[in-house]
Amino acid sequence: MKRFFDAELETLRSDLFHMGECVINQLRLVLKAFSEGDSHLAQVVVDGDNVIDDLEIRIDEEAIRYLSLRAPIATELRILLMGMKASHEFERAGDEITKIARRIKNISSDVPIKVGPDIVQMGEIAASMLSDALDCFIQGTEEKALAVCHRDAEVDQMNRDLQDELAELMTRDPSMVSRCVDLMFVSKAIERVADHATNIAEETIFLIKAKDIRHTAETRRPAASGR
Repeated sequence: MKRFFDAELETLRSDLFHMGECVINQLRLVLKAFSEGDSHLAQVVVDGDNVIDDLEIRIDEEAIRYLSLRAPIATELRILLMGMKASHEFERAGDEITKIARRIKNISSDVPIKVGPDIVQMGEIAASMLSDALDCFIQGTEEKALAVCHRDAEVDQMNRDLQDELAELMTRDPSMVSRCVDLMFVSKAIERVADHATNIAEETIFLIKAKDIRHTAETRRPAASGR
C-alpha cells in the first residue's frame, strides 16, 4: 500500500516538475522575444500559457483526490499542500510572463531606450531562481532554497534602480513616456516572477522543516554578503 501511495505522489511531483520547466522555458522565450523585438515569438509565449493553466488544474485535482481518498498525514500531507501552493506560484509566474509577452508588440516598434539596469539580465536571474526553486522543491534541498530567498533582494534592487531611471527619463523627455511605461511594466513583472520563485523556495523549507520562515531573518541576505 505504501508503494501505491508513493506512485501517486510521484505523479504529482512529475506534473509539478513539468509545469515548472514550462514556466522557465516561457520566461527564457519571452526574454529572447524582448531582446530581439520579436512579436511573433511573443505570441508563441502567449499561446503557451494554456499548458501551464491546464497543469495547475491537473495538480490540484490529483492532490484533492489523494486528500479525499487516502487521508495522508505528516510529510505526505505537507507534500500535497505545498505542491498545490507551488503550482499556484508557477501559474502566477506564468501569468506575469504572458503579460510581458503582450507588451512586446508595443516595445518592438519603438526605438530602444538605453537604461542602466539590464532587463534581460534581471530576467535571467529570475529564470535561474525559478530553476533552483523547482529543483530544491523536487529534491528537498534546504540550502538551495535559502539561497533563492537571498537572491530576491538583487532583483528587487535592479527593479528599483530601473524604475527610478525611467521615471527620471520621463521627466526630462515627455515624448518617452509611453516607452518608459512599457519598460517599467516589464521590469515589475520580472520582479514579481522572482517573488514567486522565492515563495516556492520558502514552501520548500516548510516542506522539509515544517517551519514557516516567511518574513523572517532567515529569508534575508546574510550581512556578510555586503548587501
